[in-house]
Order: sequence, then structure tokens, then C-alpha cells
Amino acid sequence: MSTRTVIRGGLVITASDEVHADVLIEDGRVAALAVPGAQEWSADRVIDATGKYVIPGGVDAHTHMELPFGGTFASDTFETGTRAAAWGGTTTIVDFAVQSVGHSLREGLDAWHAKAEGNCAIDYGFHMIVSDVNQDTLKEMDLLVEEGVTSFKQFMAYPGVFYSDDGQILRAMQRSAENGGLIMMHAENGIAIDVLVEQALARGETDPRYHGEVRKALLEAEATHRAIRLAQVAGAPLYVVHVSAMEAVAELAKARDEGLNVFGETCPQYLFLSTDNLAEPDFEGAKYVCSTPLRPREHQAQLWKGLRTNDLQVVSTDHCPFCFAGQKELGRGDFSKIPNGLPGVENRMDLLHQAVVEGHISRRRWIEIACASPARMFGMYPKKGTIAPGSDADIVIYDPGAEQVMSAETHHMNVDYSAYEGKRTTGRVETVLSRGEVVINEREYTGRAGHGTYTPRSTCQYLN
Repeated sequence: MSTRTVIRGGLVITASDEVHADVLIEDGRVAALAVPGAQEWSADRVIDATGKYVIPGGVDAHTHMELPFGGTFASDTFETGTRAAAWGGTTTIVDFAVQSVGHSLREGLDAWHAKAEGNCAIDYGFHMIVSDVNQDTLKEMDLLVEEGVTSFKQFMAYPGVFYSDDGQILRAMQRSAENGGLIMMHAENGIAIDVLVEQALARGETDPRYHGEVRKALLEAEATHRAIRLAQVAGAPLYVVHVSAMEAVAELAKARDEGLNVFGETCPQYLFLSTDNLAEPDFEGAKYVCSTPLRPREHQAQLWKGLRTNDLQVVSTDHCPFCFAGQKELGRGDFSKIPNGLPGVENRMDLLHQAVVEGHISRRRWIEIACASPARMFGMYPKKGTIAPGSDADIVIYDPGAEQVMSAETHHMNVDYSAYEGKRTTGRVETVLSRGEVVINEREYTGRAGHGTYTPRSTCQYLN
């Protein structure tokens, strides 16, 4: 049965344009845009967006729902996590399927399909974590690219868990150069970090703040440099995840100035939080333990600059929540046992709008780094990430003047604290459409588990 929705009177903001326009949606897709009032479209539903922004739904290209880590699991399921994402104006996530050492990529991917299928409130795709590079794995990478899993994450950190050595990384990069896949890199020198962890604990330095002190910015920069040069040798593009240190940004900028296909992502926690949070007393700092770690405040200016100059292209969340009670507390007396990860999938669009309010970025750049660029980077544009005829009708009506206070009491993520507790922001999601279906209606959840569908992806559309 055909359905038509019209969104009237709003300011439509995409990465390239800001225009007052009415938007016609037919059968889950954008059918047309027109000057306000110029077209008297008949519709089953009319949404009045006067005085509001009409923006593409956010694309969060880095989430970890139900991730096993450190003897526990991320506290958001695909059901709770995608519902919270919708509340925050995000309509597509790309999560990470995990290959376990000794197992195939296919086993890992099938396991994540089973977790997500029928449970998601919004659309989703998968990257593949490659933990065990061998000849069989390399052949499987080709098959996964053909079926729409076109990005592969490797780790220079976490020896004994996800870690790949330089030879394994080079082989995977060479394969991706041939099959069109994109290697995503967690760039930290995990071998050196483990030495520093051992030494800190031997000195009795067990509090959460030492998590940040041992994971040194120079070891992020060194690994970033090494990943860039390995990718250059392989002739492959590279995407560095969760960049937190100014020294790592400098490595990316230098590589891009050389004309290399090297890209960087940062996350809201690195833009708005710092080592001051890790140092909070009474073990409160454990709430802010993630890897790469939070950095001293002076790094923030360089991250914002990187976002303005396009040396950093994407802001994702690395949403990987663990409750303070019973999960983060596993690391009392030993910071190395604190599960690494922060909740944030619901907060990203609002925090980045706050950055617009504060003058760090423009409105169009907000949409670019949160919607369009991640969609292009991971092969989903223009189906996702913009508002244009033919695009999926993933649309957010956003009230730029509404004020809110972020709090665990009011958020919808399945976690017992907020990383931004008490933070006042201007701007709020009002109504959210996913493929034309209203999933948030004037601050009321009307979506359902199972509405979200799996989205196969083409290869990276962002290459120089």
C-alpha cells in the first residue's frame, strides 16, 4: 500500500546546501523537494517543521552492541542500542562483527547477524573485525566484499585478543588493495602499552587515571604513522578509528598532504571530555575508561581543527557501554581490568549541534561529519546520509532552540550512567523517520524492534 508524507516549512540542511523546502516522501523514499507552498501535495501525513531543521538521519559508523570484552558484554543489545540511537537522531549504525582466533570470518559474521536480525529499530550494517589473518581469512575477505561487508578492522592493540602484527596487517592491506575493501585501524602500540601497564601496576598505580597515562599519545601517533606507511606499501586506503591525540592528527594531516588515501575518525568523548574525567575521585574515573583514552584538554583544539580542515572526516561514537555497577567495577584495584568503552550513540548528534552553537563547526559541516561522510566512507551514499530524490527517507526534525540537560535519568541507552551527566546543550531531536516510518513522534517512541533492516554496502566512495 502506497503511503505519502509531506514535511512542510523546515530548513533542509545537507552537507552541501541549506534551503527552505517542503519534502515529499513516497514509499519510504524521498520523492521530491519543492519551494515551501509551491506544491500542494496530497499526503497521508503532514509534518509541520516550521522553525525547525530538517536533516538527514545520522549515520554512526562505529558501534559495539553486545560486544564481549574483558569477561563481560556491552550492556546495550541491538534492540536497546538502536532504539537509543533513534532517540538521538541516528537512523543507521554500522556495528562490528568479530572473528575469534581459530574461527572463520563467516562464523563471526553469522553470529552478529543472529544477534541483530529482527531486533533493530533502525537500519544497520556490519564491519568485520579480523583477528586471525591466514590464507583462508584472506580469501574470505574477497567473498565478504562481494556481499556488502566492505570494511575490515584490525588492531595494533590488545595482544592475545584482537592484536595483529605488522606482517598480518600488511597481508590484509594488500588483499583490500585488490578487492576494494577498506582497512580500519585501531592504532595504538599495544605491545609497548602492555609493558607500561605492568610497570604501573607494580608501582601500585591502580586508579582509573593511570589507564590514560600508560596509553601514551606518542604510542598512538607511532602506531598511526606505522599503519599509514604499511598502507602506502600495500597501495591500500586506510581509515584510522577513534583518533584522540594531536600527534596522531598530525600524522594523518602529513599523509593527506602527500596525497595518500588516509582518513581519520574521532568521537565526541575526545572533543568534550578529558583526563580530568579519568581523574575523578572514588573510582568515578572508571566511567570514562575507553581506548584510545581521553587526553588532556589541549588536544581538543587540534581535533576540532582537524574536523574543520578535513584531516578528520567522520565523528562516530565507538558506543560500547558498560554499567558502572558490576561491570566497570571489575577493575577496582586494577585499572587494566576496567572494561573499555563509553555510552554515546544517543548523544552524538546533539553534542555536534552544540559544537555548531559554540562556533567550532558550521551547520553543513555538522551534517557532513555525522551523516554524509560516514555514508560515503562506507558505501551507503546517497541511499543514506542526505535528503535528495531517491534517498531513503531517514529524516530528523530537529529543534535548534530547545534546551536539554543530558542525564542517565532521561537517556534511553541501557547503561546506569551518562558520560555527559549534567551537560546543558541547545538543540534536540523532535521527530525521526526511518525509511519514511515515524519512529520518534514529537518526543515519543513509536518505532519497533525489527523495523530496521540489514544494509549491504558498496566499497568506499570517498577516495581521492
